[in-house]
Amino acid sequence: MPSTAFDSRIFRDFFGTPAMRAVFSDEALARRYVEVEVALARAEAKVGVVPAAAAEEIARGGEGLTLDLTQLKAETDVVGYPIIGVVHQMAKAVGEAGGYVHWGATTQDIMDTATVLQLRDGLALVEADLDSLDRTLSALAAKHRDTVMAGRTHLQHALPVTFGFKAAVWLSMIRRHRERLAQLKPRVLVVQFSGAAGTLASLGDKGLEVQAALAAELDLAQPDITWHVARDGIAEAGAFLGIVTGSLAKIAVDVMLMMQTEIGEVFEPFVKGRGASSTMPQKRNPISCEMIVALAKTVRAQAGLLLDAMATDHERATGPWHLEWIALPEAFLASAGALHQARFMLEGLIVEPATMRRNLDITGGLIVAEAVMMALAPHTGRGEAHDLVYAACRSALENGTPLIDRLRLMPEVTAHFDEAGLQRLVDPAGYLGTAREMVDRLLARG
Repeated sequence: MPSTAFDSRIFRDFFGTPAMRAVFSDEALARRYVEVEVALARAEAKVGVVPAAAAEEIARGGEGLTLDLTQLKAETDVVGYPIIGVVHQMAKAVGEAGGYVHWGATTQDIMDTATVLQLRDGLALVEADLDSLDRTLSALAAKHRDTVMAGRTHLQHALPVTFGFKAAVWLSMIRRHRERLAQLKPRVLVVQFSGAAGTLASLGDKGLEVQAALAAELDLAQPDITWHVARDGIAEAGAFLGIVTGSLAKIAVDVMLMMQTEIGEVFEPFVKGRGASSTMPQKRNPISCEMIVALAKTVRAQAGLLLDAMATDHERATGPWHLEWIALPEAFLASAGALHQARFMLEGLIVEPATMRRNLDITGGLIVAEAVMMALAPHTGRGEAHDLVYAACRSALENGTPLIDRLRLMPEVTAHFDEAGLQRLVDPAGYLGTAREMVDRLLARG
């Protein structure tokens, strides 16, 4: 029976996706174990370590073998690891060639390499989602390059920006994650085959040759040296997922804040009943954003476990390795869930430019106070300009009038700016700095 949110029939599609669950399912893992053992036999036959006929029989029997998971569980419960049970079932299935199954390998060789194959599949799904998010955010940034809105610092109106600028900042993170993923693959997608203590002693002078042939069979890189207890590659994969989902959480927080009733600048896609309350019919809750934030915290916790698992002892760990069995699948599942929710939310994001403009104007022009100060400074000096505009802002707030009305009453200002000049100064669209150019530059590098 399901016992966690990851395998719950109720919650599992919030906390993962069917595609990622398939990568990390028991059935998929068992197939990977068999795949690695078959590839090992083929590799060893190529370099003359085992008879070619035996390798052919192992390949033939292994490729059609479906492991009995009940039997495998029973043996794993006794031994503590699943590979002996895998070898028993494979040896029985391939007859006389069974004596050559697992030749010269150790349990961790098979398990680690199977994990790397899962990592490759899992990262491919992550990569596809990142590519999709790149396209979606690129389109949002381009479409809303000139959609002026309030930029906010410390949750307060700061200076005008554009929604395209905000979307482009989100996009920049996704672009860097795509770059990171390309860079980490050569470090992470590496075969593990080194024997009992990592020296390949069981294969004599053929060890590195077999290792290279096995890597080629599985289309993985060959390590320079054993990584049984050097777990930085696995930890890097987990940390990568942590920062990817951290970025998704930042986007989700922005969208949640912009969805607040008092702001209403963007909304998650409308689906009848989605985000509804059991008691408040008017509610439209940010469901995808909430899930992204929760999932990002989950991934961060699992990434921490993977970092903890790096503290291994001597040539074979006595427990830290087992943390990876827990943390890695859950990190990938939670990441897949967050990416799925982010894609749904951003691909159908409802943007309200008119509301953005209305919110921009609620302070009566105070959001461009810096623009007025910087324009006045060459005439009065920066310090005096600051004091003059500060006084105008305070007066506007106290009297509930637009900033331009107070500026019109100040001779120190009107001596330098006519009515048209004042109108230009208080137009938020005229004080966007290089926001548009930055958007263009990022999009051009796509």
